[in-house]
Amino acid sequence: MPASPSTARAINDRLALTLLQQQGPLTAGQLKQLTGLSRPTVADLVERLTVSGLIAVVGESGEQRRGPNARLYGIVADRACLAAVDVRTESVSVLVSDLVGRVLAEGSVPVGPEAGKAPAGEAAVVEQAVELVERTAKEAGAAGGGRLHTVGIGAPGLIDPASGELRDTAGLPAWHRRLVAALQERFPEARVSVENETNLAALAEQQEGVARDRDTFVLLWLGHSCGAAVVLDGSLRRGASGGTGEIGFLPVPGTRALPSATDCAGGYHSLVGASAIAELAEEHGLQPAGPTDPESAAASLVRDAARRTDEGDETCQGRRETDGGLAAPQRGAGPYPIGGYRRVGATSRIGPADDRQPHPACIEARFLDALADRIAVGVAAVVAILDPGCVVLGGEIGSAGGAALAARVEERLRRMSPLATEVRASALGGGAVLRGALLTARERAQDVLFAPRDR
Repeated sequence: MPASPSTARAINDRLALTLLQQQGPLTAGQLKQLTGLSRPTVADLVERLTVSGLIAVVGESGEQRRGPNARLYGIVADRACLAAVDVRTESVSVLVSDLVGRVLAEGSVPVGPEAGKAPAGEAAVVEQAVELVERTAKEAGAAGGGRLHTVGIGAPGLIDPASGELRDTAGLPAWHRRLVAALQERFPEARVSVENETNLAALAEQQEGVARDRDTFVLLWLGHSCGAAVVLDGSLRRGASGGTGEIGFLPVPGTRALPSATDCAGGYHSLVGASAIAELAEEHGLQPAGPTDPESAAASLVRDAARRTDEGDETCQGRRETDGGLAAPQRGAGPYPIGGYRRVGATSRIGPADDRQPHPACIEARFLDALADRIAVGVAAVVAILDPGCVVLGGEIGSAGGAALAARVEERLRRMSPLATEVRASALGGGAVLRGALLTARERAQDVLFAPRDR
């Protein structure tokens, strides 16, 4: 059945708006060429969108031709302001943009981990975060709740697929859940939504990052904790309870005990969480440059190791095979058959199968090898079930490892799995959460503002 005239107009209008969003200002002639619509149809839709205030003339084309230059039409970017909020355990970051995604203002504020322990502390942290959003919005020119159209929030934890709300799970500060309600109260006319931070990072990688050429991939978030996001056939998968990708709870060999429903300390988190990585670096004689939080310290250690081994990998590989102080790992030994890592004594710490002191020039390479062993254990389990073909190492730590760490993990996967899997390092790093929150907010705002109307 052919579409009614009003439905056809709505479809054409949305198509034109999408093109203007993706490609920037266009002339009527360019819209005709890109949409395949007739000249009169394009002229009608340009007039409708102009009258509705969605597009406006933003300049003239530079084409050399007879007569006046063609008008360039663009989306009215200041029709709405959008806010993206990245909620961490110890900080809150905010980014405010216009309707086309141009960043207008941004800010960040640290919050102490002790702030979430007492009710008074929770209220203070929530107010501090809300004031940051309000202050950043005012700086961007969106003073007043009515001008902030949509707020997208990225937070750790499970999102209830039925209600869209952050679930009350163990290990998360109570103020995380209170923040959503507080923002809605402060900005009553804005649309406020929350999404899992790792899912947002995956959306950012899919649209702006290293997974733009992939319809199916998994993002492994390596930061304060670990998580995974699954994109299959172009769509983000959340699972029946919103828990797809809670890889920190994955039981793995070499840890102290099994994880529990309320504590992932016995799971994969115990191997690749920031504190565990910092401890692994210490076992290899590496220390962060200065006192800092575990996530920043681990990222700094991994970044330095990756940078220093990029040029010295060949030399260090030769020393692994020939130097008595760098004996090759024992294949098949202990719980890590590809890396030769075993439990040390009766503790839960993972150490080299050969405890002799390595040559100083190869310490960083040994550390990255050990870290890649750990990462590969969890990634191999995901690959065996999903066969994604591509895994992105994201978060501050995954990005810090760069190509050096990604190549090591990929090499281990080739040994462990018959399923070909490419491993890539994120170029967005920790900033992927804000980018994903902004992309989500922009999409939701446009769904409202670009919705079909009776014309």
